[in-house]
Amino acid sequence: MPDDCLESLTRNTEKLVKSACTLGIPVMLTEQYPVGLGATLENVVGCLPGDAGCCEKTTFSCCEADSFETQLYPAEQRKQVILAGVEAHICVLQTAAGLQRWGFDLYVVEDAICSRDPRHKLNALRRMEQHGVQVTNTESVVFEWLGDSRHPEFRTLTKLFR
Repeated sequence: MPDDCLESLTRNTEKLVKSACTLGIPVMLTEQYPVGLGATLENVVGCLPGDAGCCEKTTFSCCEADSFETQLYPAEQRKQVILAGVEAHICVLQTAAGLQRWGFDLYVVEDAICSRDPRHKLNALRRMEQHGVQVTNTESVVFEWLGDSRHPEFRTLTKLFR
């Protein structure tokens, strides 16, 4: 993974997770074959709430993993999913397609996804956008969650972006 992309992915994933936890938005972690590929970075795992769902998988799409659907659907009143992670052109792309088939509104966080080859990330973003996935960024997601500068957590969360 290119160092600058990995650093951006890590920093922005931490911001997303911390913000979601602060606002009571459910968070779920999936890991692609952690025994062979390694576990999620410790600083990201350290941000996760105790009730975060975790799904180890070998399938590229989360939607094909055994426990993903059952862990996702306790939050069935939610119709939107925010995606971050690696590899943009494999797991993120295939998961986005699967979640769209399930009827979710999808938001892929451009500065919180990565591919080994930057061209693959750009290709994945273009493909997802062509299929109606909203491409966004970390700061936009958090400020859309807040909705108003009078939100009780506004000052807390804006510190993440200074």
